[in-house]
Amino acid sequence: MNKSTLLSTSLLSAGLMLSTSPAFARDSISVVGSSTVYPFATVVAERFGRTTNFATPKIESTGSGGGLKLFCSGIGVETPDITNSSRRIKESELQMCTDNGVTDVVEVLIGYDGIAVANSVEATPFELSPETLFLALAREVPNPDGDGLVSNPYTSWAQIDESMPDTEIEILGPPPTSGTRDAFVELVMEVGCESFEAIEALEGDAKKGACATMREDGRYIEAGENDNLIVQKLEANPDALGIFGFSFLDQNSDKVQSSTINGVTATFETISDGSYPVSRPLYFYAKGQHVGTVPGIAEYLAEFTSEGAWGEDGYLADKGMIPLDDEKRAEVKGAVDSLTPMSLN
Repeated sequence: MNKSTLLSTSLLSAGLMLSTSPAFARDSISVVGSSTVYPFATVVAERFGRTTNFATPKIESTGSGGGLKLFCSGIGVETPDITNSSRRIKESELQMCTDNGVTDVVEVLIGYDGIAVANSVEATPFELSPETLFLALAREVPNPDGDGLVSNPYTSWAQIDESMPDTEIEILGPPPTSGTRDAFVELVMEVGCESFEAIEALEGDAKKGACATMREDGRYIEAGENDNLIVQKLEANPDALGIFGFSFLDQNSDKVQSSTINGVTATFETISDGSYPVSRPLYFYAKGQHVGTVPGIAEYLAEFTSEGAWGEDGYLADKGMIPLDDEKRAEVKGAVDSLTPMSLN
């Protein structure tokens, strides 16, 4: 074998090692997923990078659905190690993971968050209910002049309820890939639509579609996965409302304020005690098969589930995350430390 052939063979072998061995190809943890969990994951990643010998994990905001799709696409350094989610993984997504060889999925319930419906502090706070939000946001609503459903005719809040402001309906919120959108549909839209006989008369997919489908006439504006952009737009237009996680409300309390829903304002206390009706659990999912191959995954999980991070007085609570109770934290911590694969049963 001549020197040129030997060199080519050596380079090919090295390339194969890089493409098949995560330890050589990537030395930092890759995290994707929810924009709501993003700020919590970012503060953990930054602290992890400062206080350990591991590289700071790379955190990307792709939305819960988008992150789970990337996470479940397979095993290897071209796929994420962890995905954040503002809802629990769906059975179909876990099956996609299994089909693509991602068999050791570790579920980490990290805490709770509320979904705020907010406006500028320069305006009067809105008093809302699931019913009024449904009528403002749904693509089809009960016909105000008769039977059945019609394309949403409401252009101002006063048309829905005379006691509300006579301002145009403009609501900025998350896209379909967002876990915040999924949770908002479940906790607000589906609750609000139940009070209308025209929708109660529907069955199956027709009823589900009527409750869950947002209008597309410009009154509801998808603002992508960037909740900070929504805050900026609310500052620019005091008549608009925005939908995002409580942590963004908490961090921007000098700019935006919570509307009331069923008379309750979104606060740390009302989400903790369950009186605020629009709250949901927050998760992330880790690939057990990447632990020990991509450096630092087990240690990152340990930092995230340490009392100093997710405990009642931890730094994540300072960022607006609502902690789990002591018993639940101990249960989740045990599953994380043992890297126990999850089951939806």
